[in-house]
Amino acid sequence: MVATVEPVAGTPLQYLATFVGGWLLFGFTAHAAATYILGEVPWKRGFLVGVAPAVVTLVLVRFNPLLIVAVGLAADAAAVRAVYRIRYRTTAFVVVMHYTVSLAVVLLVANLLAVLSTAPG
Repeated sequence: MVATVEPVAGTPLQYLATFVGGWLLFGFTAHAAATYILGEVPWKRGFLVGVAPAVVTLVLVRFNPLLIVAVGLAADAAAVRAVYRIRYRTTAFVVVMHYTVSLAVVLLVANLLAVLSTAPG
């Protein structure tokens, strides 16, 4: 069974809030990944990188999740390479770590929300 997302039409403010939320998430996780792989790096660079996966996720939300992941990884790699000016191999390490940290944070928040939704009252 393939998971599909059926988004509803939203207002411009809702799209903006979704983009900003994704940008903050991906910016934080990009900085964490880059710091882990590269050492001390300016936090602003992580938030520059975070724009690419946030835009891809928002624009491709109606498509297959595998397509979103593939295009998101490619955009993330291009952003990491451009922002940090590092070799391709190092870029691949940073992108894999970024994806891993992002997935861990998203799963943590999703599970926390699921547990909190079962609370009485």
